[in-house]
Amino acid sequence: MSMRKFGIKVAVGLLAAAGVAIGGAQLLTANRKADTAASVDIHDRRLVEAGAYIARTGDCVACHSVPNGKPFAGGLAMQTPVGTIYSSNITPDKQAGIGNYSYADFKNAVQYGIRKDGTPLYPAMPYPSYAIMPDADVQALYAYFMSQVEPVSQASAASTIPWPLNMRWPMAWWQQLFAGKRQFAAPAGADEKLVRGAYLVEGPGHCGACHTPRGLAYQEQALSMADGDAFLSGAVIDGWRAKSLRGEAQGLQSWSAEDIGMFLKTGRTDKVAAFGAMADVVEHSTRYFTDGDIASIAAYLKRLPAVNGKLAAFPPKTDSTTAALRDGRYDSRGAVIYMEQCVVCHRADGQGMPRIFPALAGNSAVYAQNPQSIIQITLEGGKMPANDTDAMAFAMPGFKHLSNRDVTDVINFIRTAWTNQAPVIGDNDVAQIRDFLASKKPNIVAGGNHE
Repeated sequence: MSMRKFGIKVAVGLLAAAGVAIGGAQLLTANRKADTAASVDIHDRRLVEAGAYIARTGDCVACHSVPNGKPFAGGLAMQTPVGTIYSSNITPDKQAGIGNYSYADFKNAVQYGIRKDGTPLYPAMPYPSYAIMPDADVQALYAYFMSQVEPVSQASAASTIPWPLNMRWPMAWWQQLFAGKRQFAAPAGADEKLVRGAYLVEGPGHCGACHTPRGLAYQEQALSMADGDAFLSGAVIDGWRAKSLRGEAQGLQSWSAEDIGMFLKTGRTDKVAAFGAMADVVEHSTRYFTDGDIASIAAYLKRLPAVNGKLAAFPPKTDSTTAALRDGRYDSRGAVIYMEQCVVCHRADGQGMPRIFPALAGNSAVYAQNPQSIIQITLEGGKMPANDTDAMAFAMPGFKHLSNRDVTDVINFIRTAWTNQAPVIGDNDVAQIRDFLASKKPNIVAGGNHE
């Protein structure tokens, strides 16, 4: 056989295999679709009010809006390992948004990751979590979006994912493997309060979308505690370390249920403040939760055990830092930089000022095993979320003007000072975050299609 004929046969075989794969993907998508003809009264006042609250619990506005943009009109940049995608317009505009979606179309998108035209959605949309929401909640959500959200004629933006990775049909196979139809299973022996907390965390709150590590296929490694020990064990997303929400030393071991509740309600405790994406979650979502729901989430999170193999609690350590700084004994370049740049707000004892300047001593974001968050906030700065308890939202300036060596030195000082116990970082860790921040795509509000 000539090489030419052989090449033709190989090409034909590959095309046939691709056709089978694509056809199989289309069949999988068709089989995933919801079989419902339910009719939803989008003008039912009680249904709409319930939907407005459910939209808060699902944090829809934070992902589908950009700063100073129209709510739910999309355009928020989301960094992934293969490129940037932008959230879509989910207002009821008939051309640019979801105005032509029936309830079945809406349910398919929210819970099964299938667009009206049958195209699978990227898992940046947390439909694996939303899958456990009951029909009544999804119907209320539909009524709210269709009757109360302002339509915005703003095209969704194109992703920067290159071909062939941007082909959508393989997502159907991904969904088959990692986002099957599922129902909420209450934790064994849980009372009503814990059951509600577990549902909010696993379902509409989709906490695992940020706080659970992802696998090689970008799938959450666990969607509940029943799925494995990876659930809520911490992950890196968009350059931030989403901390472990489990009961180990570098997770929530040092947090009381009251601390967790106050943090969700206001974005601060006496020691810590929300930053990065979590600040948006507080400002647009959890600050509006009922006190009962806040308490339920806090109780459920405090019930979670430490991750297997992780340190359950730090050994005792004496604070020798405070006295040294007050005495003018600076034993490292990091201590000098701290006194030059940080001490005015965070104090020599590292305690800051409650609810104004976060503590650096005993702050679990500071001594996290993974240093991305403290590096990013040191370089970029940050702003506390607005809330209904504190009169002012304070901001921290960025320190990009410092060299990588200076940033490394001061962070290593902070992570090991007072009673903090954390691994040291290197200049390359700072350089990587600096490069990441320089490469981030801006939020945009027009052009193309995301979901």
